[in-house]
Amino acid sequence: MKSLKKSALVLAMAGLPFAAQADLKPIDDAQMGSITGQAGVTIELETRVDIGEFRYTDEGSLSIKDISIGGANTTGLFSEITDFRDALGLDATTNLIDNIAIEIDVAADGDAIINVLPLTAAPIDFGVSTGEWTLEGHTDSTLLASNFNMVGAFTKVGITVDTATDRLNLNTKVGISDLDVDIDFLGLGIRDLKMTGADYMGTKLDGTAAAPSVLTLGATIDMDVYKATRLGGSGDALAIDLNTFAADMSIGEVLVGGASIGSVMLDNLVVQDTTMRIYGH
Repeated sequence: MKSLKKSALVLAMAGLPFAAQADLKPIDDAQMGSITGQAGVTIELETRVDIGEFRYTDEGSLSIKDISIGGANTTGLFSEITDFRDALGLDATTNLIDNIAIEIDVAADGDAIINVLPLTAAPIDFGVSTGEWTLEGHTDSTLLASNFNMVGAFTKVGITVDTATDRLNLNTKVGISDLDVDIDFLGLGIRDLKMTGADYMGTKLDGTAAAPSVLTLGATIDMDVYKATRLGGSGDALAIDLNTFAADMSIGEVLVGGASIGSVMLDNLVVQDTTMRIYGH
């Protein structure tokens, strides 16, 4: 946050006609200190990321190949929304993650506040795809999954780092319009998985009929991340508290051995007050 300098104020006054200055009154240093400029930074962004391979190695390795992160690049994003599709950009075909404004502020108490918002009325669409997911040992390997493809949209991402509690809070609304994946080592396939807000499909949380719209397409995720003591004893751990997860979820087809065994629908899925501790061993 930047304070206006006295000299800048004097120069501005000097440019005024004498008559206009007649009613001006001098202000003291305390009052001057309360005059401030605009705070924070806004970053507008568009991007695409490709990664040939991600590899995590302990004694063995987990490999994920051909990772691509970009725009949804589809005309069928959240097809249940029929009103104002052109204005909302739901039929846009671009492989870039775009339409993003990242607002960064530091509050008076030192809290860092980061909001990721769309530049327009359209949600922020995204697409993620990967090749093979493989577990590899010294002699053997297992193909865990392949053909992962997901498209969806964010309507809100809020991140706050609280200096009083030393916690990072993530509060977001994200929807998945379509997700397909093969889980090769189990012979399973998932087709047309959709995840939305709890008021998008089926019934709303209050029991009334759902209303597919850009306001309801995002599942609510509210979580805190911080350092804490392990639940089972002494020692530090990465703590993740899932305060709220509220969503509707459907799977168009579940494949077993290449054949469909039906579909799945979860209406008003709510997970609350869930605590995890993560640490090495």
